[in-house]
Amino acid sequence: MRVSDHEQTADLQLDALTAARCDVIYADHGVSGTVVSRKGLGEVLADLQSGDVLVVWKLDRLGRSTVHLLQLLADLRERGVDFMAITQGIDTTTAMGRMLYGQLAVFAEFEREQISDRTKAGMEAAKRRGKHIGRPVALTDDQVREAVRSHDEEGRTIRSLADELGVSAQTLTRAMKRHTS
Repeated sequence: MRVSDHEQTADLQLDALTAARCDVIYADHGVSGTVVSRKGLGEVLADLQSGDVLVVWKLDRLGRSTVHLLQLLADLRERGVDFMAITQGIDTTTAMGRMLYGQLAVFAEFEREQISDRTKAGMEAAKRRGKHIGRPVALTDDQVREAVRSHDEEGRTIRSLADELGVSAQTLTRAMKRHTS
């Protein structure tokens, strides 16, 4: 169970979990659901074993977002742990509960694909505007041009040039190949 601030009471959740005959009850008091690391949640996830059932009063008491919640549920399923959300009637120990879980999983996959598609579209748009995507370049065009010249005309080794520029030989070699292509 979880309550967001210290003024809230967990009595309603405690009563429902007790009525559901939970053996052990974990709690986070005064912790927002958006907080990534929650002591009670971390403890319950660490203690769960195959064959256990994680019971929450309501879905929003478990995850900080839909994607986070669905990732947690997928992890539980992989570990052989069933899940029950009392107020939503989700119970993966039943056929109906597994169906509802399956529908949630489909929506989660769809959302992840949508996020990926939007990210790729944004990156492509940025590339078209001439923005560099990815790690910052280690060497300027002038540094690469000078390294190519020093290598070709003076016979300097890639290793000595890379050491002088403060990069690995592999980084310099890749940059020089891109420059001469």
